[in-house]
Amino acid sequence: MTLAADLLLTNAEVHTLTDSDETHEAVAVRDGRIVRVGPEYEVRFLEGVGTRTVDLDGRVLLPGFIDAHTHLTATGRYLVHADLSKADSPDDALDRLRARADETNSTSDETGNATEEAEAWVLGFGYDESTWDESRYLTREDLDSVSDTRPVVAFREDMHVASLNGVALDRLVDEMPAEDVHRQDGDPTGVVVEEAVDPVYEAIEPDAEQAEKLVRAAQQYANERGVTGIHDMVRKSRAPEVYRTLDMAGELSIRVRINYWADHLDALVETGERTNYGSEFVKTGAIKSYTDGSFGGRTAKLSEPYADDEDETGQWVVDPDELGDIVSRADEAGFQVTAHAIGDEAIDAVLDAYEDCDTPGESRHRVEHVELASDEAIERFGELGVVASVQPNFLKWAGEDGLYDSRLGDRRTETNQYPALLDAGAPLAFGSDCMPLDPLLGIHHAVNAPDESQQLGVTEALRAYTLGAAYAGFDEERLGTIEVGKRADFVALDRSPWDHEESISDIGVALTVVDGDVVYDGRKK
Repeated sequence: MTLAADLLLTNAEVHTLTDSDETHEAVAVRDGRIVRVGPEYEVRFLEGVGTRTVDLDGRVLLPGFIDAHTHLTATGRYLVHADLSKADSPDDALDRLRARADETNSTSDETGNATEEAEAWVLGFGYDESTWDESRYLTREDLDSVSDTRPVVAFREDMHVASLNGVALDRLVDEMPAEDVHRQDGDPTGVVVEEAVDPVYEAIEPDAEQAEKLVRAAQQYANERGVTGIHDMVRKSRAPEVYRTLDMAGELSIRVRINYWADHLDALVETGERTNYGSEFVKTGAIKSYTDGSFGGRTAKLSEPYADDEDETGQWVVDPDELGDIVSRADEAGFQVTAHAIGDEAIDAVLDAYEDCDTPGESRHRVEHVELASDEAIERFGELGVVASVQPNFLKWAGEDGLYDSRLGDRRTETNQYPALLDAGAPLAFGSDCMPLDPLLGIHHAVNAPDESQQLGVTEALRAYTLGAAYAGFDEERLGTIEVGKRADFVALDRSPWDHEESISDIGVALTVVDGDVVYDGRKK
């Protein structure tokens, strides 16, 4: 006797996203796994007394989105602190910071006394000056106007640049590398980049209770956008503790791969951790390192000077020799390795380090961002089997008068060459870098990119955010497509992205299912 299903999803346009991308009408789930995919009349044979049946009313059902590059607590901070991502000018950003300062200043306990939060940092996340008419970083003077008694920090969305007020600078400037502190006439402007940002992160790092608040807020936000799994980049954070606590309590509604920064490597080896160790919901992923910086901070490492600064070619955050040592040690210890590399010189350095490994393809070593890769480097991705873990939402900078145009000039059309990577045979995984965490926005940019060399078809873009990301996390046998035997992670969309290519970012998420459980239902909203 065939057992009844726990969940049926019916009256749907089911896209399996397998090689043939078959379409079906319904899916049945039992014990968190897909047990049948096909015509509705066949799937309904598994309907029993205790089966939950969800009529999707013709909506498109896809595998759940897997975001291959997140900083989940950073998304939580956008939600809890001042969200500067929608600020359209310096004044607008400052107004949002003032609102946050006022909000925390008014915080008091039942006795009417100010709580600790009122004395704490005023934080804002996600500003992007390249979208403003007055295109400039926020400065010390700007942030002093928010408060001259409390530390105030505004982080650029790439997290490689931060702006500090005088109070924050006075506390931390002595801990910052002098070369990463911007100055004018010898005085700090309030703008700091790369390693000078690290002391700021350390100063504001939340404790376990605060980190759980951020993770819970970000988890809900992710589920509302169809995200069922993430690869989180973690450094000196309580997030791993929070993930495992929520997992044990059965309160984690996203699958998490933890990519630990390289400064955790020795501790991970000592404790016996390895890539892919863990539970159904929380696994150890890769060892993560930087090489260069960002285009926003003019710190991405280029072989040719920046178009808007002929004396600048960027900088090494981790130089090639040190990177090679990290890759060698991690690879020998049985870890996947992933390295941030944006400029062409940095990408070449990472590929050089991976080429020295015995089996970079089998180890699924990754490069994060891959924004300006040479034709030769793209071919090497395919030859080595190195995963290109990229962020299609960065294509918002690829148009005329965008950030790439400012920084790179004619080279802007050489950025983010996703079709060439696929043609070379490179594994392609999509993520957001939480800028913002929104797969449909990224897919929209990939399909509607400014230049043909950057454009993917809808199916290719969806696969990069599902099966491609699953492959980057060794999960292609259990996630990434809708097939019998795989875990029941789905997203249902209100409209077909194939029928609405020009407005994919406007498509609503109707339902998100993780391991057979409905974790978000937006159909009545």
